[in-house]
Amino acid sequence: MGNEEIKDDYVITLKDINLKYEGEKGVVTALENVNLNIENGEFICVLGPSGCGKSTLLKIIAGLLAPSSGEAKMDQGIIKGPDYNRGVVFQNPTLYPWLNIRDNVGFGLKMRKFPKEDIARRTKQYLELVNLSEFEKHKPYELSGGMKQRASLAKVLVNNPRVILMDEPLGALDALTRQNMQSLIRSLWWKTNKTVFLITHDVDEALSLGTRVIVMSSRPGRIVKEFKTDFTYNITGDNGDRCRYSDHYLKIREEILNLINDQGDKYVI
Repeated sequence: MGNEEIKDDYVITLKDINLKYEGEKGVVTALENVNLNIENGEFICVLGPSGCGKSTLLKIIAGLLAPSSGEAKMDQGIIKGPDYNRGVVFQNPTLYPWLNIRDNVGFGLKMRKFPKEDIARRTKQYLELVNLSEFEKHKPYELSGGMKQRASLAKVLVNNPRVILMDEPLGALDALTRQNMQSLIRSLWWKTNKTVFLITHDVDEALSLGTRVIVMSSRPGRIVKEFKTDFTYNITGDNGDRCRYSDHYLKIREEILNLINDQGDKYVI
């Protein structure tokens, strides 16, 4: 992509990203020449074979890893480290076991020295948003897996980040809880207009949530193909199955599965 095509309103810009590290058998190239521009309000879903560098790419955007070469920018400024404007939700909920849910959600604001009344107000707002108000005094061990993940979402959202980075956040949940969490994430995205970057191994999850689905190659990770999608706007209530069984949906689904399976990582159909 030439410089003349780069827009000023990209929230995230990745240019010629490469990442290498020293492995047991020598230098390993995890990512190779990754280029990606993310616009404000997009919902990006990333698929690819195991070990292709999906999580590594997320960590670079989060500022947890620096690329070996290339540039990772947010709002045209180089990403130099973690920042509350890029909130991260991991597969395992990151909650402090000694704090109740209310204090877990408000912890980041407390560390940023927000006034107590602001912390209380914003914490209440986001606990309501994820339907956990009545559990605010519970400790994490008293909550189900889905409830813990909702609390982790609130913990990120309360800081009002520009970008939400999600590394297989629903991978450990049962099928019904996962479906409910997908609906919640979609609803939160609609309500907050945040930019979301989500990694998943589930093709249907990617197609039902994302506005753009990115498929990565086996290591070294490269972007193989991108798909513009709009199913997330139509998958609501009883309309979900009709959308998922449409010819257009099934055609894209099959193409994505073939792209991944051709690289040796057999996704379940």
